[in-house]
Amino acid sequence: MGSHERNKESRERSIELIDTQAGGDVSRIVFTGVEPLPGASVLEKARYLQREGDGLRRLLLSEPYGDPAMSVDLIVEPSHREAQAGYIIMEAMGYPMYSGSNTLCTATALLQSGVIEMREGDQEVVLESPAGLARVQAHVVNGRVETVTTQGEPAYVAQQGLSINVPHYGSIDFDLVWSGAYFALIDATQYGFTLSGEEEIALTAFGDAFVRAARPGLLQEHPDLGDVGPLPFAHFMGPVTPLDEGRWESPSATYVHPGVICRSPTGTGTSARLALMASRSEIAEGQSLETISPRGNRFIGKVMGADRVGPYAALHSNITGRAWVLAHSRIVVDLDDPLVDSSDLEHLLSRQGIHD
Repeated sequence: MGSHERNKESRERSIELIDTQAGGDVSRIVFTGVEPLPGASVLEKARYLQREGDGLRRLLLSEPYGDPAMSVDLIVEPSHREAQAGYIIMEAMGYPMYSGSNTLCTATALLQSGVIEMREGDQEVVLESPAGLARVQAHVVNGRVETVTTQGEPAYVAQQGLSINVPHYGSIDFDLVWSGAYFALIDATQYGFTLSGEEEIALTAFGDAFVRAARPGLLQEHPDLGDVGPLPFAHFMGPVTPLDEGRWESPSATYVHPGVICRSPTGTGTSARLALMASRSEIAEGQSLETISPRGNRFIGKVMGADRVGPYAALHSNITGRAWVLAHSRIVVDLDDPLVDSSDLEHLLSRQGIHD
């Protein structure tokens, strides 16, 4: 082998992934190929990655390796003694502190890959997200995860009765709710949307215009987590229909800035909506809301109980859904490829070549 071939090989790296989906949203779980990150907690590791290694997020969510509608979850060492694994969530908008669909996918991938021992029946899995512990109940049948229920950090209504003038749309009313990230909750029917699949392009344009208009001056501090960045999400709410005693369903859609309408109704969007409904005495402990995305995919959110986050009255809830494994893959990253921006990526990737 000539010196040119040896040098070229030394610039190749590999990353092992399990691609999964929950409610139609694809999460790419990164298991190997990334060096250990500095930081005493998953939150510190996530902030290091955001500050010093955003190339990994851009690589796996951009052409030719991925798509902005996907998410990425990097498995890291947890710091909390109860947690069996840590995970850092990466999306088009950046680094959310918590995500329901990503938690469903990560727990399923960890169990079905054997990283966490899987047992028949019900078992608890505790994961550490940047926001804190996610307590997951997995139901396993014949060696496969059939359902996952996850409870993350409590949600709270930060500000109610806000409005903003949005170019081409006029004055838009919304409420600001935290549920792992800040969500602007908008009554879709007030602006002529039914939240059907045919409206996805129009919803994307509306969401983009709204988030750009709403961001300046909007709250982006969390009492415990500090600065969590500018508004990343808008959650559109349709009418609520009763199913039976204590159970409702509703069309829902989550916009992720920039330019993505989620295929699922999203776990954190559902949790945010439960917190808003509870603040209006529209739902109570033990009751549930089944949210339905424009693609017809469903999550079930259940109210668990009250809490406090700093000065805010908060709400615990859990989200139930199912994740499916799509692919096991080992991708090759050639750092000499002009489509790979290695400026904040190379130092993250393990130096094993693709032939190791």
